Amino acid sequence: MDAHISDAVGRPDLIRLDGELVCLRFETMKVVSALAAVRHLLDTGAVRRGDTLVDSSSGIYAYALALACHRYGMRCHIVGSTTVDHTLRTQLDVLGAHLEQMRPTADLKLDQSRRVARVREILRDHPDYHWMRQYHDDVHYLGYEAVAERILAETDGGPLVLVGGVGSGASTGALAHYLRKRSVDVRLVGVQPYGSVTFGGEHVADPEIIIAGIGSSIPFGNVRHDHYDTVHWVAFDAALAGSVDLLRRYAVFAGLSTGAAYLAARWERGEDPGRTVLFIAADTGHRYVDTVFGRHREAARVEDLAPRQVRGTDELVLPWSRMSWNGSPAPEAAVPRERGGGRR
Repeated sequence: MDAHISDAVGRPDLIRLDGELVCLRFETMKVVSALAAVRHLLDTGAVRRGDTLVDSSSGIYAYALALACHRYGMRCHIVGSTTVDHTLRTQLDVLGAHLEQMRPTADLKLDQSRRVARVREILRDHPDYHWMRQYHDDVHYLGYEAVAERILAETDGGPLVLVGGVGSGASTGALAHYLRKRSVDVRLVGVQPYGSVTFGGEHVADPEIIIAGIGSSIPFGNVRHDHYDTVHWVAFDAALAGSVDLLRRYAVFAGLSTGAAYLAARWERGEDPGRTVLFIAADTGHRYVDTVFGRHREAARVEDLAPRQVRGTDELVLPWSRMSWNGSPAPEAAVPRERGGGRR
């Protein structure tokens, strides 16, 4: 029996969809990293019960940190993106988290930069607060070790293709790290939205809405670029088609980043037959009911979609591009000025 709801919310499901195609489905993925990070900070004396933890979030990390604070008796202060919706705001309020939400802006870079600047202001006024630095402190890798062990057990340690959206870098990077540490042959495939600096796609804009939670307009220290073998850039329309097909074909109701990862995973299965292809579903599809699933009749058939194979980011085109990354270093625009601490 679980001791706290966060255990149940953070526990993923492994679902074999079709042959070698497997879905690692979370209700809210970042609960895994937030719980382990807070527990580690308490165990090492970096924070104490009753302290205030602060961070910036576009959505699901805010909920994850609020749950971790609720479990361990901490205070929670979130500087939230304009994308934080009414449902999440209400949950955070009832959980006792303090949310400061940025004013609406069409510029993602401005939204992210303003959030980080506001966190720094809060820390100047409250030097006793602890900044979780989910984008830079690799303490957020720790929670994925148990998930990697479960993947290892349920796939018998065979060769894998691991596919997932790359936001902060913790989930895909950590899973690949811990699986490779256990001698599993893993090809790591990152999924990006257009406009993200993380893998050099900032010069191509998607005219539709932003895929929340993956990509970034500012450098993230937790992205270990040398872990990645392949990168897919997926536009909103293609990700929508993936999300709708995943629900229609397999009854998996998941978010837009999952639709993009599912699309990439389908392609990678054909590129590397014989390997189990596992893709990450980071959260449910509830916040996309109107913007994605309400438009299901206009979704393209996934069978009609294919990525453009590119040799460099200067060749990226909408709605879907694929490039061999081969462990290349971070593009200059994606190199952070500083990296956080933490231990793996």
